[in-house]
Amino acid sequence: MPLDMPESVLVRFKGKMQPGVTLRDLVNAIPLYAIKAGLLTVEKKGKKNIFSGRILEIEGLPDLKVEQAFELSDASAERSAAGCTVHLNKEPIQEYITSNVTMMKWMIANGYADARTLARRIAAQEAWLKNPQLLKGDADAEYAAVIEIDLADIHEPILACPNDPDDVKTLSEVAGAKIDEVFIGSCMTNIGHFRAASKLMEGKRDIPVRLWIAPPTKMDAKQLSDEGHYGILGGAGARMEMPGCSLCMGNQAQVKEGATVFSTSTRNFPNRLGKNSNVYLGSAELAAICSKLGRIPSKAEYLADMGVLTAASDKVYQYLNFDKIADYTEAAASV
Repeated sequence: MPLDMPESVLVRFKGKMQPGVTLRDLVNAIPLYAIKAGLLTVEKKGKKNIFSGRILEIEGLPDLKVEQAFELSDASAERSAAGCTVHLNKEPIQEYITSNVTMMKWMIANGYADARTLARRIAAQEAWLKNPQLLKGDADAEYAAVIEIDLADIHEPILACPNDPDDVKTLSEVAGAKIDEVFIGSCMTNIGHFRAASKLMEGKRDIPVRLWIAPPTKMDAKQLSDEGHYGILGGAGARMEMPGCSLCMGNQAQVKEGATVFSTSTRNFPNRLGKNSNVYLGSAELAAICSKLGRIPSKAEYLADMGVLTAASDKVYQYLNFDKIADYTEAAASV
């Protein structure tokens, strides 16, 4: 890019998220609104991409948990951005770092290497907790573009269509498409997504798709198993994968050749999840509903199903705060 061009693109959300809308929908809202503004094109010939090589700065969602903010920042790679920042309040960051300190002390107690490196990280994070300071953009900062997204205007899921993460459409535009396989996993997911999928799958048997479940970490998998979610998902017919990348990498497992897939993974480039596969990308919640139906639901079907999560949201969307889990706090106390 020219040396005199600003190196950041600002995405500013405003307003409140509407019922049934998830953070993954906001991930896909970014390219959707960029396309509307003429800043991004799907067509490869003469492609425009305002994000390419720049920093994507996100504002307007300051109360997200760090795990939630990661879902937004992780997807900046699909925009070809050089990096991403999400402006958060201090409280969720303090909560996350307090948990992280406990986890690292648990690691030392359990013989993880290198103890000296972990100890230095603990000391640095504990020092920050005593005097928490955050970076923020200058009031007069100049940007290559500013994209405003009013959350009041987003009333349904937004998903990426086969086979390009920039080719985003609303649920209503693709409802009814047949789905052969569903993958819930990758680094775009966290433990809350799997609880949500489990809640939506309660009592379901003999689903019409092949459902792959792969939590990103062993710690997530253990907690989900302890809480009974593996039993619910397995009972529905899900294939419980080893924690990690699984289908997202395409070299650990693959879908059936020619399958149409709904996936929570990071990207859907041709042949990545399987030979000649056609892959939609969206939320774990929408993925679970697709699993039950064998197709992408209508907006009305989706919102009706999502109603079951509303009452249980406080329990579903919890994260692994290691400073509140006995196995970790007891080990950390010995360090």
